[in-house]
Amino acid sequence: MKKQILYMILILLLGLMIFFGMKAYTQAKAYEETTASLVSHMSAEKLAEFQLKELAEVFSLGLYKNKKKKNLKKLKQAQQLHKKKSQEYALYFILLLLGVLGSYFLISLRAFTFFGSLSALVTLTFGLITPIMMVTIHKEVEYLGDVVLSFESKGVIGSIIKLFENGDVVVAIVILLFSVLIPVVKTLSLSFVSIFMESKFAHGIVKFFKMIGKWSMVDVFVVATFLVYLTGNGGDVSRAEVEVGLYFFLAYVIVSMLVSLSADRMLHRLKG
Repeated sequence: MKKQILYMILILLLGLMIFFGMKAYTQAKAYEETTASLVSHMSAEKLAEFQLKELAEVFSLGLYKNKKKKNLKKLKQAQQLHKKKSQEYALYFILLLLGVLGSYFLISLRAFTFFGSLSALVTLTFGLITPIMMVTIHKEVEYLGDVVLSFESKGVIGSIIKLFENGDVVVAIVILLFSVLIPVVKTLSLSFVSIFMESKFAHGIVKFFKMIGKWSMVDVFVVATFLVYLTGNGGDVSRAEVEVGLYFFLAYVIVSMLVSLSADRMLHRLKG
């Protein structure tokens, strides 16, 4: 009876993880959209138009109102709210994930491997679809101020698609392999191992992923390389901002390693 209650709690935690993960994703996308909208007002043409309206308001002694300034203020407030909410929901997600990991001390290795692999899969999913970084390339222009030359905000999946479109096929395939295909297969395989641990294939699966375990940090390396790739632009100033998708992705890397160790111990005990 006690085990059933614990399992129900873990199922509830997984459900809440999905709920808050979706909330974080929605807010992160809203933050991306409001930022893109703000950036669209920071081109040289738009800034020049804004400066003229500011002058018109001054010289008309307030008879002419620059409505754009008020709209931009509201947009900035909405932007900061979406950013705060996305981080808040991501924090709730991580706390729930820690709750699942904490079950290691309360349930069997087999059950922990099963629920841990499911939580890893959920975390990976949000890590792949949620924006991981936002990069703006801007330049200070006399009389106009800070002019934005380009803006990028992408998640792992969006980045892979863009690389394919730009002809960087080799880089795209490497990221697709190490950041999408191997992690997905790995988490599904760990779930399989926990269900069919008596199967002769279970030991082979764990042994294989132990062998390639040293490549786990390639995921992080790929993200770091992509960040450098985006921010490298000679002469202009690049500003990179980490988004919540990166936290999901890093959390997945850690959880998958822990679950792999759990699966290994589980099969070692069975063999012993």
